[in-house]
Amino acid sequence: MHYKLSYMRKIITSIIGLLFIGGAFLLARQLAIGKSQPKPIERKVKLPVSVETVKNINTPITLKTSGNLAAKNKVDIYSEVSGIFKSSAREFKPGSPYRKGQTLLLINSDEFRANIKAQKSNLYNQMVLFMPDLRLDYPDAFPNWEKYITHFDVQKPLEAFPEPQSEKEKLFVSGKGIYTSFFNITNLEERLDKYVIRAPFSGVLTEALVNPGALVRNGQKLGEFISTGVYEMEVDINVAYQGLLGVGKSVELHNLERTNKWPGKVVRVNGKVNQASQTIKVFIQVAAPELREGMYLEADLVAKEENDTYELDRKLLFDENKVFVVRDSTLDVVEVQAVFFKESTVVVKGLQDGQQLMSRPVPGAYKGMRITLLEN
Repeated sequence: MHYKLSYMRKIITSIIGLLFIGGAFLLARQLAIGKSQPKPIERKVKLPVSVETVKNINTPITLKTSGNLAAKNKVDIYSEVSGIFKSSAREFKPGSPYRKGQTLLLINSDEFRANIKAQKSNLYNQMVLFMPDLRLDYPDAFPNWEKYITHFDVQKPLEAFPEPQSEKEKLFVSGKGIYTSFFNITNLEERLDKYVIRAPFSGVLTEALVNPGALVRNGQKLGEFISTGVYEMEVDINVAYQGLLGVGKSVELHNLERTNKWPGKVVRVNGKVNQASQTIKVFIQVAAPELREGMYLEADLVAKEENDTYELDRKLLFDENKVFVVRDSTLDVVEVQAVFFKESTVVVKGLQDGQQLMSRPVPGAYKGMRITLLEN
């Protein structure tokens, strides 16, 4: 029994030894094959890059802003008297045009006019009563006053009284209450004119709040009237450019689609700065028959010119003041000074004429990267 166990151990030991030798042989063979294979050759890939040649110029700095048009001449129509809205030179509706001086609203003034006639009649009686005393005390002044009374007409506006020939005559007439009555009537005649509201300029009615036959009250708003053809646009400009936008500066206005454009000019610049936004209000005047109040327009204001500058895509600027240029098929970094930012571009200083600027951003680009040039 002991002999059989000893024999089995020798067989197992032999098998393990053979497996170990076989494994070592296979490992040595794999190592030999690996050493015999050549190492892969590392290739440096050159990235194709689009470039543009720098040419510095004097770049106009154009400020872009926008706003709504408002009529240069606009009035709100209010009544200073009370009465019934009688008539108008045209249909009192929005869109109705009126020439300067035409009647916008005629308010019935029959009652007020009758009151003025009564006041004139009282004045006439006063003058007739004081004429005998005037003839006795101031015979030289009597012919003038007699002529005035002869031509006196309650249907017509009062004419000025004869000039007194002396201070005593003036005091005499004043003591009879004649001047007081005269000025009361002229005041009523001035108020009578307010029953007719006339167009202060040629234009169009944009708002009508009453109809003929309606009762108009003192202080009531009746509508809105504007002139057509000449408009103003109020825009906000950064305070940094306030010294560059003087009155008379030319401005180009255009619609959002840029299908139409109109020349304008700065007519006023507000002297007050908005503390919150640090902007000032600039008023631009434009004239064209096709324009309408409330139209939304954009304005291009040429503020100044920057010398020796280059305009490039804002995407090419990184770290706020750096761009990539190409030198000997290698990317290099150049620092620039950003002068003015536009919607999609930036005007910079610091580039040299003839430098090759990377014209399109390349992901992962770095200083020293080897590249090949593509035509822009």
